[in-house]
Amino acid sequence: MELSDDIIRLRQEIEDLARDRLAESGVDRDRDGAFWSHGWAACAEGGVLRLPVPEEDGGRGVGLLATIVAMESLGRMVDDLGLLFSINAHLWAGVIPIVRFGTEDQKHRWLPGLLDGSVIAGHGATESEAGSDVFAMRTTARRDGEDWILEGSKSFVANGPVADLLVVYATTDPDLGELGITGFLVPRDTPGLQCSEPLDKMGLRTSQTGAIVLEDCRVPGDAILGRPGGGAACFNCSMEWERGAILAMHVGRMERQLDEAVRFVKERRQFGRPIGSYQSVANRIVDMKMRIETARPLVRRIGMLKDDGRQAMLEAAIAKLHVSEAAVQSSLDAVQVMGSRGYLREGIVERDLRDALGARIYSGTNEMQRVMIARLLGLPSSLPERRPDGSA
Repeated sequence: MELSDDIIRLRQEIEDLARDRLAESGVDRDRDGAFWSHGWAACAEGGVLRLPVPEEDGGRGVGLLATIVAMESLGRMVDDLGLLFSINAHLWAGVIPIVRFGTEDQKHRWLPGLLDGSVIAGHGATESEAGSDVFAMRTTARRDGEDWILEGSKSFVANGPVADLLVVYATTDPDLGELGITGFLVPRDTPGLQCSEPLDKMGLRTSQTGAIVLEDCRVPGDAILGRPGGGAACFNCSMEWERGAILAMHVGRMERQLDEAVRFVKERRQFGRPIGSYQSVANRIVDMKMRIETARPLVRRIGMLKDDGRQAMLEAAIAKLHVSEAAVQSSLDAVQVMGSRGYLREGIVERDLRDALGARIYSGTNEMQRVMIARLLGLPSSLPERRPDGSA
């Protein structure tokens, strides 16, 4: 897949940004679970948050393919994958839904801050009893005059502890099931909204994830994102874009792992020979290379389809499944090849493994991606059909 001259220039621009302003080690922040505010500001000032947004909305309008290539470069060169995860959550679960479904007033109010980095978006969809079955959510929204009252809770809210604006999904009519889901824009300072401290996660620790509680949380009528009952379309749009772009950082990270592993096996000697000369070691290196070459086109194809205005739900599910599994296995191979050095926290591949494991869970578990792929291929679904009232 050949890239245009514009995308090649953008890739060089992103590499320069990463080299000049994002080269700091993430070991200490990972240990402390600390959000990298300096890195966020550097990415905002470097235009990363504007990449996929149309020019008429204040963005750079480079398209999704170019954004994916940029994310690959950031994943290869930036130590802190948690920062990149937060940027992706901000873009695909916050910015793009407003661009695609927001009113002109909502765009005018929120996009300037979201694009210059002064406003961070969080995503409130998952609940303790509604994870893979996200549209079984119990958070409700009821009319009270011109306002809406939100009641419920959300778990695993990406960017929740640092978010200034939350995209929250709730049901306005439980009897309608999926057709009753509605998205709301809820500022952090809204009375009745409570945000938790960061959760103590295994990986992506520098990306702040928390829970929120909504108790008699009143929002105005113009807080609805899209239309009442249109939340499923908004959520699915987010996931379609996210599954392509958020995995691009792992493609870049696999490239970095391969470079480091090749260098290591050439320099590390045992029994008088470089360990790369032993077939069992060389085979792992070959497998790492093969995963990169199969993962990259899957992710970039999503960008091409969306830039052409086409659907990519099937392709996004395939890419999410394959790339996340490849990222985990390549991280395991990198740890094994580097031995005790790969096992130490002061290195990067140990953290890569912890970060990669999350990719099999977020944006829909890999088990659900298989179900989705089968359904999109026309196979009988293993899941019960939902009636309009939400029952099975």
